[in-house]
Formats: sequence, structure tokens, C-alpha cells
Amino acid sequence: MSFANHVKSLLLDDISSMAHNPSPFVKHPGRDFTRNRKISMQDLLQFYICMESGNLQHELLKYFGFRPDTATVSAFHQQRSKLKPEAFLLLLKQFNSHFQPQTYKGRYRLIACDGSEFNISLNEKDPDSYYPPSGKSKRGFNMLHVIPLYDILSRCYLDVELQPIRRKNEFRAFCSLMDRFEPAANTKPVFIADRGFCSYNVFAHAIENQSYFLIRAKDSYISRLLGEDISGRELSCSVQRIFSRTRSKKKMLHPERAHLYKYVCANIDFDYISEENPEYSMQLRVVRFPISEDTCENIITNLPEDDFPPEEIRALYNLRWNIELSFRDLKQTIATEQFHCKNREYIGMEIYARMILYNFCSFITAHAVAGKQTAKHVYQVNYSMAIKICHEFLSKNNGPALSVESLTGRYVLPVRP
Repeated sequence: MSFANHVKSLLLDDISSMAHNPSPFVKHPGRDFTRNRKISMQDLLQFYICMESGNLQHELLKYFGFRPDTATVSAFHQQRSKLKPEAFLLLLKQFNSHFQPQTYKGRYRLIACDGSEFNISLNEKDPDSYYPPSGKSKRGFNMLHVIPLYDILSRCYLDVELQPIRRKNEFRAFCSLMDRFEPAANTKPVFIADRGFCSYNVFAHAIENQSYFLIRAKDSYISRLLGEDISGRELSCSVQRIFSRTRSKKKMLHPERAHLYKYVCANIDFDYISEENPEYSMQLRVVRFPISEDTCENIITNLPEDDFPPEEIRALYNLRWNIELSFRDLKQTIATEQFHCKNREYIGMEIYARMILYNFCSFITAHAVAGKQTAKHVYQVNYSMAIKICHEFLSKNNGPALSVESLTGRYVLPVRP
């Protein structure tokens, strides 16, 4: 059996296992998916993953081989309403568990977190996602904010939080994702994020989960943290701070270290400060390096200085851009933006399903060998073409078999610096 067929069988086995025990994944256990229907639970899950950007009736016809007895759109809606959206998220994690994650230095797992926005159907009655008419839009628009965890080296999505744009809270989403992340044996996660996720509460959640983090910060943030002007300087230093909800020296547990205290006002989240634990001590590392003649970038991390010098910190943060590239493939190549529904719950199901498809393609593509190699260039697989080939391979249940590895190896691009 080829590796591509092995990956496909793993995914189909996971879907079959869920279909044979539907109770944890349906809204009415013991009743939903207990009778024979044209669209079984297994068909429903697989159809969601294989669905493309066409209208629903055409997608159903394609999936069922253009048979005269193909299920109607109404039948699909009825079956869809029985399923919990979390079923696809659980399927994503179960499918990922079959593959050994790639690590950095044999131990560290590089995980990026970032947000991306998806336009959804106009619905003025949904205040959580609706923006009224303005200079940007005459009719107004609705939007959903998606915050996933992305394994940079394995090129796969691990988990995701969905938020209506008016309820957007990237700090809270990042903390939730870190709290429920389960590291593989003998690995340590390194969470890498842009400055939109820079928060003391985020740092604390990573530390409490025994994880590492590497997060970009603004100049003003670093100046407040260090209590000094950093203009035009390179830095690589450690700083200890004690966070408290009060400025009163009388309430300090360690008044002899008053210069280390940092005030956190009441309207800013900090989950590890309470009446029982009024203070929280944190050791941070600040790295500041130039990226042009007059511009510097700042990184806050807790990675050990002995193993990760400033040049390596810079290189690791640069890898964060891979999650931006994954958004491009997710939205454009896999056509995640072409939703087939208006309800936010069902839109979430489609996003989860597209992430499963993305991971399916990634795992297969990682084992494809680019056939064209020369002394002049190093070549890589054309990922957009590989996704299309893998999607066709997953959707094709009958007919001649696809030689996925051979096809993906034919479409290559040179690796550009």
C-alpha cells in the first residue's frame, strides 16, 4: 500500500469509527443517526471534507456519482442539523494523532498562532458578527474571526477557536488553545505569535502549561516592561517582574523588591492573580535586533539563552510566516471562503472540515519526492497543485487509481530565498 493510500485509509477509518458510535458527536444521542437515510453519518462527514465551491446540489451529485437517487439538499440539511460542530474538531485531532510530529533540535515543536477573518453571509440580525454600512461597505457585512494553532514543521492545523468579529478576543483564544494543547511525548511546544498576542496573561498561561513562547512586541511595550528608553539599541537580557493588582507598597508581599513590581489594572485579564494569590512572579527574556538601518524588532520569550542565541530567535520568529502562507492555501486553493450556509454554527463545521482536508494534503505531500533536481536549484513540491491532486484522490471512490506520489512529484517549484 502506498503512503497516500495509507493516509486515506486512516482518515476513512476515523470517520467510520465515529459513525459506528455517534452518541458523543450528535445533539440527541440515542435518536440521531439511528435510522437508515440516504445520507448516513459517514457520508455526511466525508462529504463535508470532500465538498468544493459549487452549489450544494451539484456537490451532492458529484459525491454520489450523479445517481438518480442522489439525496436532496433538504435531506442534507436535516442530517447536518443533527451533528455537533465539535465532531469535526475531534476528527481533526484524532486524524493528527496518527502522525509523528516533526521537531526542532529533536525536542521542540514549533507552533504558530495567528488570526484570520472570513466574510460570511450578510445578516443584520446577528449583532455579534455584523458591521453596519460605512465607508468600506454600503450594505454592511458580517465576519468571522478564526484563530488556529499551526504546526510549522509538520504543516498542519492542530486546533482552532472561532469568534464572531464583534466578540473578537485573541488573547483569550490563545490562552484557551494553549490550555487544551496536549504535547506529544518527549516534546516541548514553542508557541510563536505576532504582536497582536503579546500579553502578560498569555505569557503566564504558557509558563503554567510548561511551554515555551516566542512573541513579537512593540517598542512601547518593551519600554514599559524594562522601564527605560530602548530607541536605537540592540538588546538581549532577562527581566524579572512581579505582577499585582495594587500599587500599595503596604500590600506587597516582598517590599524589599518593590522595583520589580508591575501593576495590572482590574479591567485587564490576568488569570493567575486572585485574592488567594495576589501576586504572580515571572521571568522573561527580551531580544531586540535590527531588521534594517533604522528599524528593530522585539521578541519576548522564555527560551533558554544557552540553547537559543539572538540570531536563532530571529530565525525562529521568521518561520511564523508559514501560518500566513497556510491561510492563503486554506482560503484560495481549498476554497474555504466559499461557504454553503449562512448559520455560524454550520460555517464553523465547514472550516473544521477544510482544515482536515488541508492536513490530509500536507501529510501526503510531505512524503512526495520532487522529481526534478539540478545542481543550480533546489526544488520543492508545488503545494497548490499537490492540494488539488490530493483532494481528487480523497474524493475518488471508484474508477482508475491515482498515483498521488508520482503526480505531485511532477509539479515542482524552485526554492527561493
